[in-house]
Amino acid sequence: MSGRETVLGRIRRALADVPRTERPDQAPVARDHLRVHGERSARETARLLAAHLVDYRAHVSHCTPADLPQTIADLLARRGSRSVVTPAGVPAKWLPEDVERVTDSAALTPLDLDAVGSVVTGCAVAVAETGTLVLDASEDQGRRRITLVPDHHICVVRVPEQVVDSVPQALERLDPARPQTWISGPSATSDIELDRVEGVHGPRTLDVVLVAAEAEATETEADAAGTAEGARGARGAETTGG
Repeated sequence: MSGRETVLGRIRRALADVPRTERPDQAPVARDHLRVHGERSARETARLLAAHLVDYRAHVSHCTPADLPQTIADLLARRGSRSVVTPAGVPAKWLPEDVERVTDSAALTPLDLDAVGSVVTGCAVAVAETGTLVLDASEDQGRRRITLVPDHHICVVRVPEQVVDSVPQALERLDPARPQTWISGPSATSDIELDRVEGVHGPRTLDVVLVAAEAEATETEADAAGTAEGARGARGAETTGG
């Protein structure tokens, strides 16, 4: 028996007691699983997000809305980027005047995008427990390809309004009809010998800017890195905690 036949056979046996006319929305499904692993304040949730992002080798910056343009300018200068592709919904004031802004359009080819130094976007929601950013092609996020081809991605996250604790909470905010990109750190893969290679399926470098209304609501990247070890332990507890 082939692998395909084995899989299909198991599916048929699992569905043996299901009437052929029954639709998925007609069968009640238990929703008693944990939605959040623990209670946290908004600050604690943002701190956990930052720690997990750092653990996944993303770079995290913290600033106020007034400082956001300078923060992005510093990140672009550090990278040496002279051109940036952005969705139409990204405010022009986010970018320094001495950097060429390339607005996303259908006319851009993969070669055009590959020649751009960086991409700057917003996000739909960020998940603290998994260190995940979700883009849904909204006006400030653009099409999926602009965040996959350039080698450097700067993603701006508003704290606390765009940060949730868990994946179930994130799903409640997302429209399933919209295209979604879930990002946990820079693009990475490894071969059979577990040699890690970054930048194969997307940006090699991911900068995340957490923007909070008050400076005391943010923390430095060093603070987040200091909690990364604790975050790894917390994630292990979440995996086994139900």
